[in-house]
Amino acid sequence: MLQKQCIRGGSRGIEAVHYIGSMLSRGFTGWVQTFQSTQAAAASQSPCAADDKVTDPVPEDSPVCSYNEWDPLEEVIVGRAENACVPPFSVEVKANIFEKHWPFYLKHGGQSFPREHVKKAVAEIEEMCNILKLEGVTVRRPEVIDWSVRYKTPDFESSGLYAAMPRDILLVVGNEIIEAPMAWRARFFEYRAYRPLIKEYFRRGAKWTTAPKPTMADELYDQDYPICTVEDRNKLAAQGKFVTTEFEPCFDAADFMRAGRDIFAQRSQVTNYQGIEWMRRHLAPEYRVHILSFKDPNPMHIDGTFNIIGPGLVISNPDRPCHQIDLFKKAGWTVVTPPTPLIPDDHPLWMTSKWLSMNVLMLDQKRVMVEANEHSIHQMFKKLGISTIKVNIRHANSLGGGFHCWTCDIRRRGTLESYFN
Repeated sequence: MLQKQCIRGGSRGIEAVHYIGSMLSRGFTGWVQTFQSTQAAAASQSPCAADDKVTDPVPEDSPVCSYNEWDPLEEVIVGRAENACVPPFSVEVKANIFEKHWPFYLKHGGQSFPREHVKKAVAEIEEMCNILKLEGVTVRRPEVIDWSVRYKTPDFESSGLYAAMPRDILLVVGNEIIEAPMAWRARFFEYRAYRPLIKEYFRRGAKWTTAPKPTMADELYDQDYPICTVEDRNKLAAQGKFVTTEFEPCFDAADFMRAGRDIFAQRSQVTNYQGIEWMRRHLAPEYRVHILSFKDPNPMHIDGTFNIIGPGLVISNPDRPCHQIDLFKKAGWTVVTPPTPLIPDDHPLWMTSKWLSMNVLMLDQKRVMVEANEHSIHQMFKKLGISTIKVNIRHANSLGGGFHCWTCDIRRRGTLESYFN
């Protein structure tokens, strides 16, 4: 669609000139004719001027292709913890953070996360990358950027966060990379770390779409969003009230879960209904976007609540039951309840919950990358006939993500299928 509009843009520009020429007064007629003559002369000198800019033909095989969460994984982007910074404690951040961590954000907002902790997270992710390579997966990494630098737009001022979670900002649907607009001001420029990779994929034949970038003006956020107890948050979520308004479309890519022609999304603190509607229109009619909701006091990213791990197989968080679970049961899907996470209470989780235990990465239908210390979930996968690839990323967990969050699958070997009637 975008290509057609661009191709037609040149001809429409000339049509507009003809139209203007016929409508303007005679005093401007000569100017319009001169403009048209100049355009015609340029066209005669270079009849294929637009084509001259295309240096390489579009390859038939795209380096990007992924339709679901479980086909054999061939290439993946793994995030970076380097230079990770605590985001400023603005209203949209506060709405996603449990109260016990508020003093940490008030003290360290705009500064680095504890450096020794980040150093250990970096080492863990490097080991994760090495293991992925040993499993036959091509690993790509974003750029290293200084996220402490403050920036200012006409609507707000902030510093950055990190490039740790590519799943949050990139969604691959078929041979297309969709760059999410995001909803936190601290993540406004996060796409910059991934642009060199995306441009490379584009040059090699992938489709590349950037969703409309929100202004992130004050109107996008409920400045008086009442945040007190977990019960308050549950009531607000049940009423469809979130810190983000419907002022303009916004979404994080991690609020979408792929299952072939069907894509499941949730309205969350960072993804509004306009963002989901943009995605629905953009992907229609080839893909169907469905909205799921959960009993979740703090909805942000679907993959710690509802993780589709195979055709007809989904892990559903027992603490956050899905209100539309019958949709899957009636379709013959197996709904698996994961065991209680084993992560110690004293381990810092500044941006997430313990349920990162179910935030796993499927390498194919029979192999899963899982936290080495979550022994009970190892047994769950064993009963399902799935081999576990155990990696320790406890310090990386503290920054807000598990294996699914820390990755974005660029290429899986498979075809587009429909798993629902």
